Amino acid sequence: MSRHVIVGKGAIGTTLAHLLADDGADVLVLSRSGGTSSGRITHRAVDATDVAALTAATRGADVVYNCAAPPYHRWTTDWPPLWSAMLDSAAETGAVLVSVGNLYGYATHGAVMTEETPLDSTERKGRVRAQMWRDAEARHRAGDLRVTEVRAADYFGPLADSQAMAGPRFLDPLLAGKVVRTVVAVDQPHSWTYLPDLARALVAAGRTPEAWGHAWHVPTAEPLTMLELGQRFAAGHPAPRIRPMPAAAVRALGLVSPLLREVAAVSDHFTQPYVMDTAASSRVLGLVATPWDVAIAGTLGRSAVGGRA
Repeated sequence: MSRHVIVGKGAIGTTLAHLLADDGADVLVLSRSGGTSSGRITHRAVDATDVAALTAATRGADVVYNCAAPPYHRWTTDWPPLWSAMLDSAAETGAVLVSVGNLYGYATHGAVMTEETPLDSTERKGRVRAQMWRDAEARHRAGDLRVTEVRAADYFGPLADSQAMAGPRFLDPLLAGKVVRTVVAVDQPHSWTYLPDLARALVAAGRTPEAWGHAWHVPTAEPLTMLELGQRFAAGHPAPRIRPMPAAAVRALGLVSPLLREVAAVSDHFTQPYVMDTAASSRVLGLVATPWDVAIAGTLGRSAVGGRA
């Protein structure tokens, strides 16, 4: 029987834990605060920056998933020690390390991103994420550990939280017919990853030796502008009224809000096309993206299932 350990109990970690448990796996979820265990899912309080504690908790696991999510404005300080501990622990235990990644490491200029796009972002959060993968890839190639990274676009889905661009802060007013205020542009094509698709990709990457040592994009449906996304979700509801805040206002708010300051720093993700190609990952991981209509139904509380290639 397989044993899986998830570091982080946010939207991604929780979605993954339920997927694994439903498939019959025993799942241990590690976080600083722990949680309530139920069925095949056990929660434990562990400081994942403590290599000894993390190694003790993950020993015997087949796969360890990095689903941690430091506060947006603390990536440069919190990620390096956390990731270093995860790499050292994976090297010690021999478990396959599967990390949730994103697209921040790419410096795009409106081009479609593939897994071969250079990780040459000059923005500080992008530099952190790029260096994390470089460190992991180097240790994998040296034979020190087995690791892969699964990169998602901005996610949405049933358990998406307030950190998600298309989470409750977007959907709640949208579905209530109220004006939706965004801090980013709404008229450029953008890739959006469905949370259950991300969870399925993480599982597939962990059990596919061909995927190890490489980074993969989550199979993701066709891109939509934020305005188009709102129109899809608002079908049957009042027409969406989405109003982006002026860039100057966002910068001013960033003087007192670390979160908004970091959002403003990556505003180019929405002022130009921000689209990823997922053909390679679909081929290697054997997955296809959940169609938009099914993903929207699942997000709004109805059943949704993904597909296999």
